[in-house]
Amino acid sequence: RFHGEGYQEGYAEGSQAGMAEGRRYGALHGARIGSEIGCYLGFALTWHCLLQKGTDEKNSKKIRALDSLIGMVQKFPYEDPTYDKLQEDLEKIRGKFKQVCSMLNIQSDFGIGAERSSLTF
Repeated sequence: RFHGEGYQEGYAEGSQAGMAEGRRYGALHGARIGSEIGCYLGFALTWHCLLQKGTDEKNSKKIRALDSLIGMVQKFPYEDPTYDKLQEDLEKIRGKFKQVCSMLNIQSDFGIGAERSSLTF
């Protein structure tokens, strides 16, 4: 009897603690992804504005790549936590960002953590 009661109490307490820890982890991870995606969008919009002033062929290719990155970010499902291709789409956006940086001759280094939280050029 005591074993059963102890198990039930422990299970209930563990479930509650696990739920709270899961919420904290989800909020933190979601904030990191949101920060990363927001950084990509700000980067792309800024460079898009800067490159529109020139009209040569090289700039048009860069602008098309930036438009693609902007479109990918805008289609990213921020509101749907159950989206099953979230990691896949995030990797595609990261790849497109790296491609755009390569076209612009910019070294990209996006890192989020306790020691660093910035995009450096």
